[in-house]
Amino acid sequence: MTKLAVKIAYMGEGFHGSQRQPGLRTVESEILRNLITVYGSDNIDFSLKLSSRTDRGVNALGNVAMFETGTKDPDALLRSLNSVSRGIFYRSYAKVPENFKPRYAYLRHYRYIMPAKGIDADRAEKCASLFLGEHDFSRFCKYDGKPTLNNVVSSEIKIEDDFLIYDCSARFFLWQQVRRMASAIAMVGMNRADFDEVLRALNGENIHMGTLRGDTLTLMDVVYNDVDFRKPVKTMYERKLNEEIYRNKIRDTFFASL
Repeated sequence: MTKLAVKIAYMGEGFHGSQRQPGLRTVESEILRNLITVYGSDNIDFSLKLSSRTDRGVNALGNVAMFETGTKDPDALLRSLNSVSRGIFYRSYAKVPENFKPRYAYLRHYRYIMPAKGIDADRAEKCASLFLGEHDFSRFCKYDGKPTLNNVVSSEIKIEDDFLIYDCSARFFLWQQVRRMASAIAMVGMNRADFDEVLRALNGENIHMGTLRGDTLTLMDVVYNDVDFRKPVKTMYERKLNEEIYRNKIRDTFFASL
């Protein structure tokens, strides 16, 4: 059997998150439906696994799905999958060895977009820098029993077209971690919280700074050492993310979530 790691893109709307759930449409269930349709059988063990879990509403331009393909030509397979897919675009692939585990990525890159109006960019940038390095993010995640020590390797903002773009990367992120870090950045940037509160929360004090909505969060890419993906295809989702989410949906409703 040939194992493929495939870069996928999707809008989070219309999916109840990424993981399979009985009776609900999820990213995994849609991929499985596509594979069954293309192969014409539901008796095949595709060994489907995703690199990164995304919550309901969260988008992706570079999540990774791994599955077994038999003898099918990968280029033809991706074309076939795209022809039957409803809401997922199969962008590029890499053949991976039998022992490849998609969750063991070198780096994950997330992006959160929010209106820049009312936010002091200098304060927001300084707040973003506080998350760099290794910290206990127990106050910046929804605890699910996993260790909360995490090393954030990049955390920076920029302003484009009246929007604040927050980019961060780490080997992994905890549940809701990016949305909670982005909320702290917004709160500090609007002078509704101070840097000291963020530092105290990182030191374990019981301070919570909110959780932003998920539908303007995007998993931009998942990076592996020594895995050479074919050059990704530009997708309709990139245009849709820019036009619908970043320009229209959040302009009037974002601040109500704080």
